[in-house]
Amino acid sequence: MEKLKRASRDEGASQTKRHKQANYRVNLLAVDAYTRHKQFVNNYMLYYPGATQILQRDRSNDKTDIDVIHENHRFLWTAADEENKNWAKELAKKYWDKLFKEYCISDLSCYKDNKIALRWRVDNEVITGKGQFSCGNKRCSESEGLKTWEVNFGYMEHGEKKNALVKLRLCPDCSYKLNYCHQKKEVTKIPRKQKHIKKSSKKHKRKHKRKYKKSKHGSSSEESSNDEDEEDEDNSTSKEGSYTHKESNVWSGPVSLPEKKTREDEFEEYFEDMFL
Repeated sequence: MEKLKRASRDEGASQTKRHKQANYRVNLLAVDAYTRHKQFVNNYMLYYPGATQILQRDRSNDKTDIDVIHENHRFLWTAADEENKNWAKELAKKYWDKLFKEYCISDLSCYKDNKIALRWRVDNEVITGKGQFSCGNKRCSESEGLKTWEVNFGYMEHGEKKNALVKLRLCPDCSYKLNYCHQKKEVTKIPRKQKHIKKSSKKHKRKHKRKYKKSKHGSSSEESSNDEDEEDEDNSTSKEGSYTHKESNVWSGPVSLPEKKTREDEFEEYFEDMFL
């Protein structure tokens, strides 16, 4: 009797174990892979406490977007830099395209060692006027007595030496720091009268060249035939007399109106005080 009781107990335990395994298998197959994974991880943490360090991922090689931009950043992008671009260079190029490259922001903390750091402005600095309406030194906020300087910026980038001509707006104190070792070129405003004189002189030169070409062509034709030249001279004298007579008469031709300004000239005059 005792043997039969033991046998029945063992059979009952094995049957219950099989029944539990079948139910467990059915429950695992009934759920999706994600819930099954969470269940396995929870069971592992319950039955093996303190062993979760094995599940931690190695984050030593992780990089954010700003890290990728720092590694592949260019102060000025050229056609050679854009060749063989990967996703990291494309990300850095898109970030560079969003920068405002009219004026620079400088770091003059090591000016005595002739070391100056420059970078382009970002959105917030453009909105607040940093670098244009206030001093371009990142540690200075002076907005009076600003001067515009043209700097030949030489720098090392990815093992190559490069040069770039950039503009800086600095206060008198920061201008002294900038020119501590070498005198830089100051950008001054050109008066409107001088601009108008330059444009008129260019137009006068073009007209003079056209007249010179016409006179040269006329002299070559005169050498070819003498008879025709005499007739042309008579005609030219008569035409010159008529032209002088017409010029003397005010009502002979249309009134000379002043030249109209183009849209580009109007924009140049409008932004003349903003961008030096």
